[in-house]
Amino acid sequence: MMRLVIQRVTKASVSVNNEIVSQIGTGILVLAGIDQNDTEADILYAAKKVSNLKIFPNEKEDFFSSIIDSGKLVLVISQFTLLAKTSKGSKPSFSRAADRVKAKKLFSYFLEELASLGIKVETGVFGAHMQVNSINDGPVTLLIDSKSK
Repeated sequence: MMRLVIQRVTKASVSVNNEIVSQIGTGILVLAGIDQNDTEADILYAAKKVSNLKIFPNEKEDFFSSIIDSGKLVLVISQFTLLAKTSKGSKPSFSRAADRVKAKKLFSYFLEELASLGIKVETGVFGAHMQVNSINDGPVTLLIDSKSK
């Protein structure tokens, strides 16, 4: 089950070794966790969901237009910790997370799918220790699991 945390932001950036590698203004920040059982179908579902979510306001409604409608940017960060099991003990287990090779392949596919839908995509460095800074707008934060279609 691909797990996404989506935040509407006024700005967001990602740094590696104290150097900004990507940044956006108003748009959405997507934290993406790839499960060991995820397939390309999960990625397609997630990309379509992200692209069509009515998350941006207009003068009358808080949730009126999508990232496609608005032409705003998306910053996507791979985050395996979203798949942590915390039910037993105090140390999280990451056994549900896809292995590095599979996760990188599916994460890249997710980025490609978003781009193919006409979305301007920025990203961090896969597998690196990153610092993510954002200003959540609203605040608006949504959770999506690809298996809860």
